[in-house]
Amino acid sequence: MMEKEVVITIKSSQQLGGEEHDGAELITRGTYRYKNGTARLCYDESELTGMDGTRTQFDVRDGEVVLSRRGAVDSRMVFQPGQRSDFLYRTEHGMLTLGLDTLRIDCELGEHGGDMRIDYDLDFERSLLSRNQFIINVKEKDIKS
Repeated sequence: MMEKEVVITIKSSQQLGGEEHDGAELITRGTYRYKNGTARLCYDESELTGMDGTRTQFDVRDGEVVLSRRGAVDSRMVFQPGQRSDFLYRTEHGMLTLGLDTLRIDCELGEHGGDMRIDYDLDFERSLLSRNQFIINVKEKDIKS
């Protein structure tokens, strides 16, 4: 499985109490691997995301996406449509147990990159915090300068 340098665009949005909040868009360089229907993309967070010093990794396989963060922020979120899961979210300010309920995953990732969308609800002690969405695009880095 060969790792490629890629450009990753991540758009995230949040809906709190029925109100849409301005989403964020991150365009960053990262690495990507794809083999036999399994994909892994990795990138370093920046000051823009508020998670500077954190390495983020998405592992995609069989209708499941695992989002792992290590560094200034530590967490491991497992997305499976129709499934609720709890996860620990650790920052320099402390640790929190949150829940997530995956509403939908659309994944069109292949050997050369592609697109993925994840819609999910985030909760604290079973009380809805927000409805969230990631829209991710992975493109092979242009070799030409």
